[in-house]
Amino acid sequence: MSNLNSRVKYPSGLFRAGAGFTLVALSFAFLLGSFYVVDTGHVGVERTLGRVDLAETEPGLNFKLPLLTQSYEFSAKEIALDLNDLKPKAADNLSLQDLDVTVYYNAAADSVADLMVKYANASQEAPEAILPAYGIVYREARGVIYEEIAKVDSLELHRLRDALQTSIQDSLQARLEARDGDALQISRVVVRALNTDPSIEASIREAVANQKKLEAKQISVDIAKKDAEIEIERARGIAEANIIINESLTAQYLQHEINMALQSFAENDGQLVVMPANMQGFDVILDTARLPSQSGNR
Repeated sequence: MSNLNSRVKYPSGLFRAGAGFTLVALSFAFLLGSFYVVDTGHVGVERTLGRVDLAETEPGLNFKLPLLTQSYEFSAKEIALDLNDLKPKAADNLSLQDLDVTVYYNAAADSVADLMVKYANASQEAPEAILPAYGIVYREARGVIYEEIAKVDSLELHRLRDALQTSIQDSLQARLEARDGDALQISRVVVRALNTDPSIEASIREAVANQKKLEAKQISVDIAKKDAEIEIERARGIAEANIIINESLTAQYLQHEINMALQSFAENDGQLVVMPANMQGFDVILDTARLPSQSGNR
């Protein structure tokens, strides 16, 4: 057997080729492991032998120690966090049938590494990048939503939807600031669906309809009031005009008007003149030339 082994010969060139290929592969792997790229809107965090570097790396090409340093890419953009199928109780102790809310938040770029260390298991993997403190924001948001809903009656929730969104945002921001200062910012809150019990929904529709009727009646009342004001002003104007007219109707003016009327009758050869019964204080001017003589009347 020893003679047989001694006769087997391996080509030295094959060993050299294999060794060369291995060296190239290792060099290529070493090169690839020495840098990484962070996309725009993200930040990088490095961890070397279990120790996290608290200085975040900026977007672009970054270098690291191959094999020893791990790099993580976190999102510094606005993150949408959906809370679906919630069933909180309102102030009247009635549970909502369905409540869907989206909370938009972002982490300060210079706080991502601290958040990674503090909340190691709260980050959320996403296709583009890791979402920092996702679990923390989710839990706090859920608690705040239940608290804010509990302050409002079921029938008022639809009408106060905008106010509810604002109160959730403010309360959630206060909670996060109490935990981590300005590391996390809530940019907006959107209540996407708010469905109460079907019987309550019917009551809400009826309440809205009654409110519209009340508004319409109030408008009618306002119109009636305005019409009355117009009539009052018109009557006041007439009264003031009458006062002016009465003040201008002097005895001399009335005498002049009577004389003018009688003169008009005389010019038209009027034979019959009807005189008012109450003519005290006025002189009647008659054209004696046109009066029939007494002898003629006889």
